[in-house]
Amino acid sequence: MDYKQEPLTPAVFYILLALSIKERHGYDIMKQVEADSHGQVKMGPGTLYGSIKRMLDVGLIVEVDNIKDSRRKFYSLTKKGQKYLSAEIKRYSEVVNLAKNRKLLGVGNLDFGV
Repeated sequence: MDYKQEPLTPAVFYILLALSIKERHGYDIMKQVEADSHGQVKMGPGTLYGSIKRMLDVGLIVEVDNIKDSRRKFYSLTKKGQKYLSAEIKRYSEVVNLAKNRKLLGVGNLDFGV
């Protein structure tokens, strides 16, 4: 039987997405999440750092040294984190395709412009 990865929480998904571009510190992650979600996801410090701790614990991200700003903790995506992010993007893609096939996009409030 194939192992299926559990769906990521929105917070973890957006953090991984932000770190897929470059390594970042906490405040930079929060700003990137807000930009990526077009302001729909605003992550507070509690959610951010709680998620970061869990992601560090399971090896989705690592803390990295940054010579430009040693006062802040910077984080980077691991290969495992990249794999989880890719799997989640595939899952989202399958859901969008299902909605398209069922002609749900463009109906009522479901018009996402996809």
